[in-house]
Amino acid sequence: MSEVMNTAKRIIANAEKVVVGKRRQIILSLVSWFCEGHILLEDVPGVAKTILARTLAASVGCAFKRVQCTPDLLPTDVTGASIFNQKKSEFEFRPGPIFAQIVLADEINRTTPRTQASLLEAMAEGRVTVDGTTYQLKPPFLVIATQNPVDHEGTFPLPEAQLDRFLVRFSLGYPSMDEELQMLAMLQHSHPLDQLTPVATADQIVACQKAVREVHIDDKVRRYITEIVHATRQHEDLSLGGSPRASIALFRTSQAMAAIYGRNFVQPDDVKRVAGPVLMHRLILKPESRLRKVTAADVVAEVVADVPVPILKTQAG
Repeated sequence: MSEVMNTAKRIIANAEKVVVGKRRQIILSLVSWFCEGHILLEDVPGVAKTILARTLAASVGCAFKRVQCTPDLLPTDVTGASIFNQKKSEFEFRPGPIFAQIVLADEINRTTPRTQASLLEAMAEGRVTVDGTTYQLKPPFLVIATQNPVDHEGTFPLPEAQLDRFLVRFSLGYPSMDEELQMLAMLQHSHPLDQLTPVATADQIVACQKAVREVHIDDKVRRYITEIVHATRQHEDLSLGGSPRASIALFRTSQAMAAIYGRNFVQPDDVKRVAGPVLMHRLILKPESRLRKVTAADVVAEVVADVPVPILKTQAG
């Protein structure tokens, strides 16, 4: 696990040259990437959602494409299309931005459900089908989508089924006064992102993804994960709890969190660290609970506090 930890340390240090005071969010991004999952950044405008995505791309030598989602964006604008070549008198496929290794879908809730759905196959299976032909996407493939929860005019909220495709969802939040002062000093002459150089390769990310799957999870911790998910299904404030996909997501992300901290075994604390970002967007609150100002974050915190934490006598290697 030392290689995973060292790779993560280099990317975190590089990202912090640009994104100030957001180490937890950078770690969560790497957790998702090392699990071959995808990220949904939901926050107000101007808090560096797009900058974080571009920073991750610049820190790793991977092909990067950005899709600015608008209401008139078509599925073929994302996946690519067959264009007639007059010289050859035949159709040839021109790949869209989805064929990059890191794809930023900016303001994803501004585009239509039809175009949002064009991302589904790529996110779930790592491949794209156009005109009956299936194309495999080059690993490590990562979709980072951003959305603004404040502006609802002219937007198409992501349906629950599509939210579930994102491994984690989290927000960045406003910086503290000191962090904002530091940010202003950094931006005085030029943007630090312009000077950023890669500190890892695509092959190293793929190696980390393989290594993460070897992290040991004790039977007690596995039961702890399933007890948390099952508790959400029975919670009085929820009309829909976590699905089996939520259990798998919690399982995989806790493995990655342990690996990033240099361990080859999962501790219950690893599960606690990822429970919020993994579960909150998969839960549907009852209308009466919303009226009482109950949030998904409150429910996850309550469930994690209530489920007994297992005690591991020996840590497996």
